[in-house]
Amino acid sequence: MTFIPKPKLHHPELQKNALGYTRRDYEGPVSTLCAGCGHDSISAAIVRACFELDVQPHRIAKLSGIGCSSKTPTYFLGASHGFNSVHGRMPSVLTGANLANRDLVYLGVSGDGDSASIGIGQFAHAMRRGINMTYIVENNGVYGLTKGQFSATSDKGAKSKRGVINSDDPIDLASMALQLGATYVARSFSGDKSQLVPLIMGALRHGGAAFIDCISPCVAFNNHEGSTKSFDYVREHNEAVNRMDVILGREEITVDYDPGTVELVTQHDGSILKLRKLHTDYDVHDCVAALTYLQERSAEGEIVTGLLYVDPEPKDLHGHLRTVDTPLNELDESVLIPGQSALDRLNAGLR
Repeated sequence: MTFIPKPKLHHPELQKNALGYTRRDYEGPVSTLCAGCGHDSISAAIVRACFELDVQPHRIAKLSGIGCSSKTPTYFLGASHGFNSVHGRMPSVLTGANLANRDLVYLGVSGDGDSASIGIGQFAHAMRRGINMTYIVENNGVYGLTKGQFSATSDKGAKSKRGVINSDDPIDLASMALQLGATYVARSFSGDKSQLVPLIMGALRHGGAAFIDCISPCVAFNNHEGSTKSFDYVREHNEAVNRMDVILGREEITVDYDPGTVELVTQHDGSILKLRKLHTDYDVHDCVAALTYLQERSAEGEIVTGLLYVDPEPKDLHGHLRTVDTPLNELDESVLIPGQSALDRLNAGLR
């Protein structure tokens, strides 16, 4: 892979966050993806979200699989930990890393081919186990690296660049995430930064399995008339259920809004996710209603975006397994190997 570094010189008065970092400190090398690729817009949204959350770059672990989407972690958070796994296996590698060191912020980036085809089993188990992670699928509906074949998320009836009509029903990863137990589920569009950035910020602050399905048009193979993943189609069929903002839990903020116009969602760490609701009857705490709403809107040909569901009191894998607060990679042999007497007590308890 070719790396094109960005110039190190920058304006001395660039805006800094509370840690003293500029946005440039959260960037990576110059992208080698196609000009105009939606994936680059998602990378920019991740950079902005981490900058505004005052996250230390070296506290982030970014992991990916194979595909155009899985190349993108190269282009953001250059000072973070990174691991590019094999096709479809990012979730299991991330699970192992999370078990070893729970103190890092985990960000998994995948694609519709990587997660909805070869990696669908890995995706399912990451969601049901509640890994404390932000899982972003950059969903363009095609296999971009192999010249534009339909992927498992391509809509039935969609037309390829060569004029072929897709006859298969699509896999809806957002609906799957809801059914499998993810406690933060959202969908967005790479061309809507005002919605995407707060969604990523909320996901990074969430204490459980957070999943974002991000429609990201492929300018080379899936941005033509007849595609349901093109820029024009998504803009024309976007049904936003809420407008997003994130308020960090630092100082008390008092507001006065008319009843029913704002929903405040308290995260596990005390931060507040503020929803300016377009539909006053939409409840982000109702998983069943979210599934029904997705299916209803899909039947009408609409793409639902926004925060679809959130559990304000999530539990992650460490909570389920009741692991110790100290990261496992920091424990010494006296704790990891308790001796024969402890083994005898364990065996006796199983008889």
